[in-house]
Amino acid sequence: MKLNVKRTVLVGLAFLSICSFWQFYDNIIPLILKETFSLGETWTGVIMALDNILALFLLPVFGALSDRVNLPIGRRMPFILGGTALSVFFLLLLNYADHSRNFALFILVLLVLLIAMGTYRSPAVALMPDVTPAPLRSKGNAVINLMGTLGAVYTLIMIKVLVKTPKDGDLTDYLPLILSIVGIMVVSVAVLFATIRENRLREEVQGTEEPENAQEEQGASAGGKLPPDVKRSLILLLLSIFFWFTAYNAVTTAWSRYATVVWELKDGGYANCLLVATLAAVAAYIPIGFISSRIGRKKTILGGVVLMTVCYFIAALLPDYYSWLYGLFAVIGIGWAAINVNSYPMVVEMAKAGDIGKYTGTYYTFSMAAQVFTPIFSGFLLEHISYRTLFPYAVVFSALAFVTMSQVRHGDSRPLAKKSALEHFDVDD
Repeated sequence: MKLNVKRTVLVGLAFLSICSFWQFYDNIIPLILKETFSLGETWTGVIMALDNILALFLLPVFGALSDRVNLPIGRRMPFILGGTALSVFFLLLLNYADHSRNFALFILVLLVLLIAMGTYRSPAVALMPDVTPAPLRSKGNAVINLMGTLGAVYTLIMIKVLVKTPKDGDLTDYLPLILSIVGIMVVSVAVLFATIRENRLREEVQGTEEPENAQEEQGASAGGKLPPDVKRSLILLLLSIFFWFTAYNAVTTAWSRYATVVWELKDGGYANCLLVATLAAVAAYIPIGFISSRIGRKKTILGGVVLMTVCYFIAALLPDYYSWLYGLFAVIGIGWAAINVNSYPMVVEMAKAGDIGKYTGTYYTFSMAAQVFTPIFSGFLLEHISYRTLFPYAVVFSALAFVTMSQVRHGDSRPLAKKSALEHFDVDD
């Protein structure tokens, strides 16, 4: 059985549009809060944390809701279409609030915009496992991650091309950039809707899965309780997700300050390391998908956790910056790709066929909880003890992730049974 790459790319258009928006949000909203409304760093940080806080509640709710919808256009598609339409409208309205310098309106619109985005993230991500056989989901998730990266890169290019420094006293005109984001969101979702017949594809996938590989082998029917051993594995996997996001997000959040204060990097030199890590992760996505299909998801994840823990430990010992740190960050990027490609498929592997949206939301609850917790806790250590606590902090939580992940016993991939002896010679995967 081979992954339908074309179909997976089309399904990934929803994630592409989502990542395009979040790249805009992370880069532009803090600038608007500072330039238009003269907010300080503390309040800007509070407002920028709203998306993660809202995600804790919205993603599991709407993921589970999408499991229960059964319309002619599908389970996930109504949320993707409706959420995109609402998000586009409020994104345009956000530009009006910015130019009118109406802070109350801006915050209100931003809040509603974040809620609109939260309504369809879980359904959009859950669409991939819906239309992809279980053993191919790591490969499918690699393609989805690549599509999300393309969306983020698109926004960065648009920022570079369309955002111009204003004259003294004028506000930056973000309307051209916002229109470009609206355009990519609308076009991506329109192409997705025109090409993907969700209900038919889901039925095809359910019909092709062998009984011994179907998700139901792990528990009761959709909506029922998980068997105790599967539930234990799920809890341990979710804890692992929390731990490795706690470690990784602490480093990415504080890296610019750490590199400037501890290693005295100048002129934005810290960005080069993050760029190397990102490019290494992108380059590793597809190979990691193939590796995990050979040796299993759990072993691939544990290998990624080991790589990252060792790199954090080495970084903690370095008194100064060295040029070979680029290689260290490349390894971190590869380790993160090994984790990222396989962790979500392991979660949905434990789901029943009708509960994928619910478990998608649960996955994001734990990853977002870590991203709410770790900037606060690691930031406290940086401020009140030392900047040197950053990498030991990451080592501790990454090691905890290895311990909990090593105890997970379910959710790994298994090759589909061959229908004939001749199929064992088919190595074109």
